[in-house]
Amino acid sequence: MLQKILGVFTKESAVDRAFAELNEMLAEGAWMFERANEVLHNRLTAEEVASALYERDRKINELERSIRRKVLRHLTVNPGYDVPVCLALMTVARDAERIGDYCKNVYEIGCHYTEGFHVPKYHDPLEQISAETLTLFNLVGEACRDSSREQQAREVKQTARDIQDRCEAIIAQLFEDESRIEFHEAVAYSLLARHYKRVAAHLANIASAVLGELAELDFKSE
Repeated sequence: MLQKILGVFTKESAVDRAFAELNEMLAEGAWMFERANEVLHNRLTAEEVASALYERDRKINELERSIRRKVLRHLTVNPGYDVPVCLALMTVARDAERIGDYCKNVYEIGCHYTEGFHVPKYHDPLEQISAETLTLFNLVGEACRDSSREQQAREVKQTARDIQDRCEAIIAQLFEDESRIEFHEAVAYSLLARHYKRVAAHLANIASAVLGELAELDFKSE
């Protein structure tokens, strides 16, 4: 279905490039997400990752601008034509760009909080959410590349909704928890739940575009 959305462009080379750029953004986001979590859990040092992570974030930003330029050029040549579809493409490119920002946020938690995680009832669910979210990157990428994989896109939406609900539950539980948790550790859990929730939400939005569900896209800025 996403290939049909990208078909609004008049030149085949532009279609191919816009499609490839969106997939590049997702691939770079997946790399950033995985490396950020490795830093978070001390499997890599922040210094080992910093340069490559920020370089990939800059690349994601440039790819998003490139897609936007293609859309605006198309609308300039064809004023008033395919506006909803063009807005949808700009929206999912923005989703992919925002994912990079949230990956940076996860990385920065790993930079600033280095005391480890010691409360299994928060740490274990967040570890599971992190692993599931990384899998969603692969499913979304495959669905974007192959329009016959609509079932995968539907699975992404369902899993992403579940992740968002679980993240909200973790945040609520932290507020209500009367047990002794170190302040900085509680802050780290809360921030991680928030960032994972947003990554999942943006992946779900891209999955909606893959399915051609333009009415379900969130066109609003955060």
